[in-house]
Amino acid sequence: MYKILNEVNCPKDIKNKSYKELNRLGIELRDFLLHNVSNTGGHLSSNLGVVELTIALHYVFNSPIDKIIWDVGHQCYPHKVLTGRKNGFDDLRKLDGMSGFIKRKESKHDIFQAGHSSTSISSAIGMAKARDFDNDDYDIIPVIGDGSMTGGMAFEAINYLGQSQEKVIIVLNDNGMSISKNVGAISKSLSSLRTCAVYENVKKDTKKIINKIPKFGNKIEFRVSKLKNSLKYFLLPNMIFEEMGFTYFGPVDGHNIENLVNVFEKAKNTDGPVIVHAITKKGKGYAPAERNPSKFHGVGKFNLNGNEEKKLKKPTYSNVFGDKIVELAKDNDKIFAITAAMSDGTGLNKFRNEIPKRFIDVGIAEQNAVTMAAGLAISNKKPFIAIYSTFLQRAYDQILHDVCIQKLPVVFCIDRAGIVGEDGETHHGLFDISYLSSIPNMMIMAPKDGFELKRMLNFASTYNDGPIAIRYPRGQVAEINESLNLITNYEILREGKDIVILAVGKMVETSIKIVDKVFKEKGYSIKLINVRVIKPFNFDKLITDLSENASIITIEDNMINGGFGSLVNQKIGNNFKILNLGFEDNFVEHGDTLELFRINNLDVDSLSSRIIEFIQK
Repeated sequence: MYKILNEVNCPKDIKNKSYKELNRLGIELRDFLLHNVSNTGGHLSSNLGVVELTIALHYVFNSPIDKIIWDVGHQCYPHKVLTGRKNGFDDLRKLDGMSGFIKRKESKHDIFQAGHSSTSISSAIGMAKARDFDNDDYDIIPVIGDGSMTGGMAFEAINYLGQSQEKVIIVLNDNGMSISKNVGAISKSLSSLRTCAVYENVKKDTKKIINKIPKFGNKIEFRVSKLKNSLKYFLLPNMIFEEMGFTYFGPVDGHNIENLVNVFEKAKNTDGPVIVHAITKKGKGYAPAERNPSKFHGVGKFNLNGNEEKKLKKPTYSNVFGDKIVELAKDNDKIFAITAAMSDGTGLNKFRNEIPKRFIDVGIAEQNAVTMAAGLAISNKKPFIAIYSTFLQRAYDQILHDVCIQKLPVVFCIDRAGIVGEDGETHHGLFDISYLSSIPNMMIMAPKDGFELKRMLNFASTYNDGPIAIRYPRGQVAEINESLNLITNYEILREGKDIVILAVGKMVETSIKIVDKVFKEKGYSIKLINVRVIKPFNFDKLITDLSENASIITIEDNMINGGFGSLVNQKIGNNFKILNLGFEDNFVEHGDTLELFRINNLDVDSLSSRIIEFIQK
């Protein structure tokens, strides 16, 4: 079925192929990706868009001697195929299977591991510094999307590289998308670059004509430099790269292998930093993904005739948040919604469509988003900022310095808290309690179900005494009860006297199963408390509710280090016997969510055994 692809098991296998064969390889590779991702799920649109670009890179450069660095890494599937990992796609993103991102321990061709954007150029500069210091000779090629160029880290790196002049070949993969549609000036500037290839031709033709004039050619060229600059700015509105010290090639068709090869060869033979600007189409070759690249960015199993993922019977936490924030904003014109290139994933599409004047998408720029929210809050507005837990880590300093020190009423809606599954260690939200709980003035809440999430959003919309973080998991909402007691106090779900379980957020549902099914059968009497407010937790009330010799167990979907259990230990650890249950001091791999809870001993059976062992000591 795959005549050319079956012959390719490492990058050197494509070196002797003709352009006709390389083009055929592109067709087969795209078909391979479609059939495999439809069976396993994974990132699709981004990978379909870089098939020819990846072939050209491996044709010209010699990986792993030459270092190809994939920004984010969710577009690395073609790279994995060409570097000998075709068989790995049977277990793509499954437990103990192949990662959906770059993984250094997986292959010598995977140079730099990342799951967040905008890191590739900085890491490339570091590698270039080391290469030059050691007097080595190889190329370093970061491949970065235009969406990732909205991240400040990318600009910091470009600013430095333009001055330091290390030889780095930046491949700008310009598809006009990150996950949601790109926003901002850089997106507009790149759009104008795509349509102004005429400038390169005019520049070359002008230079040829001037230099042919006997004796005076060089002088004339020097004297008309101002005219050339005027022409440059007239024809090409954005010359930021050349002005900053880069040699710029492009725009080039990112789906034309021969053109890409020619440009990469030129880039190899150019001194100093280079930018190759390639225009690609996300979802290329699969009509549904071309029409709706965001929908096919990350997918579950689907039918190739169209995306036919099973519809969820219950809404997700993101859906509940998205609906509730629109309801609140329609009654309160001070409410703004902010996201960092994730309006779809965080449930803010409805807000964007219905209340566009108070919707802000900053691009992949979480730091900017948080300080912008601070600016809104200090101006008597009520900003709700929706960001995945793993990406909010990037704005830690802004949370501490710009929001919490000033005690501003910003609401952090932290989506994907806890385990997220197949995307793995770069995307699990296992650190937010730890990195937020140490900051003064921050309130942290965790709903046990969809009903509580709505109530917490209601509370946050009128709370003005400081910032609030509401963390909630990926997936369908639980529906436990519609308790109406005070949302800022913990909730006693089961009465008992032998032991007390303090359960956080998603782990409340698991704890109910443990208490009702396991311990009821064994005759233990368990008091089960839904924590609700992680910080500040009402320890004074808890002590009055506990018997003198009570033992306490904390259960959370966060790292034990610095988590809710750590707060309990600090406050009352000298007075009670305490067991903290959560994720240990390791990064959690990718895999099915239920499997990950099981292997980390946080499923119902494992938790029951651990609790019984604790009781019997």
